Amino acid sequence: MNAINPWALGVFILFFAATIVIGSSIQWIRGLFSKKTNASSHEEWSLGGRGFGPWVTWFLVGGDFYTAYTVIAVPALVYAVGAYGFFALPYTIVVYPFIFLVMPKLWKIAREGGHSTAADIVRARFDSRTLEIVVALTGLVAVMPYIALQLIGIRTVIQALGLPGDLPLVIAFLSLAAYTWLGGLHAPALTAFIKDIMIYIAVLVAVTVIPLHTGGYSALFASVEHAQTILKPGQGLPYATLALSSALAAFLYPHTLTGILASRSADTIRQNAVFLPVYTIVLGLIAMLGFMAHAAGIVTTNNSMVVPMLFQKVFPAWFAGFCLAAIAVGALCLQQSWLLGRPTLSPATSCPHKRTQCAPAA
Repeated sequence: MNAINPWALGVFILFFAATIVIGSSIQWIRGLFSKKTNASSHEEWSLGGRGFGPWVTWFLVGGDFYTAYTVIAVPALVYAVGAYGFFALPYTIVVYPFIFLVMPKLWKIAREGGHSTAADIVRARFDSRTLEIVVALTGLVAVMPYIALQLIGIRTVIQALGLPGDLPLVIAFLSLAAYTWLGGLHAPALTAFIKDIMIYIAVLVAVTVIPLHTGGYSALFASVEHAQTILKPGQGLPYATLALSSALAAFLYPHTLTGILASRSADTIRQNAVFLPVYTIVLGLIAMLGFMAHAAGIVTTNNSMVVPMLFQKVFPAWFAGFCLAAIAVGALCLQQSWLLGRPTLSPATSCPHKRTQCAPAA
């Protein structure tokens, strides 16, 4: 276990705790300043009243895709296997046209029928309880490994700070429980904004400062074996199918659909599909951290520790603590969005409306 650095730990606690407090208070603050807001209503709590505009939706949807997994696991995979780890870039490029074409229609169905989850939509659309259960269970099963990746991200950050893994993890989840209950969807929307700004700062500083410490980008690529910078024979088809299947499965995860259903309008979703590729540019820079770790001389058998070790080696302790806090906040954002958009089943009675009302033709 690493020795505890008080500067890194102090900055981490400051930003992590401040995010939890601000996110937990947002619903209460909105209730004070907006008399029209019914904070206790299910739609207001779980979907933000379906009133998020382009700016908030951009951060919320992007925040659901780019979490602790992105910052920890993608560079770790690039560090371990090289070019194959860049599959996440074409995956995100493919998913944005899908959002532009399909999601506005799905949003219209959910808005007019008052549905808040994919299972609700399927029940109203096809009047099938069995299909509703299948969709709900599929979302639940699909998101479990993703949640586990966020746990790994939090655990990795805690280990990098030199703290024992179990107790801080329990504290983190107790904080998440209070944060979710009090904040509703407005909390992860705000958290996504805070997290993204922190991640942008960390990544932009990293891709500027780390190459300066290692002799520039030419030295960076020279430090990586040539075999790691290209796909190996036989990897082309798995690489392509992994990217495509990841894009097609993206909205089986309940948390990714939450931001879409909370949007103010179909045009809001289309605008976000146009501007979300900015996140892919940042993702490419994040993936490069795996190569930067080789150039910086990071050696570890635990690939999940690559990014924290890189930040701690190159940056001063206070800024390393800031970067690790950004990763932990990203895990909070994902897990709360899932809790709010978790697959649920509608009552066993059939839909009270006509099918054209519950599910207008797409």
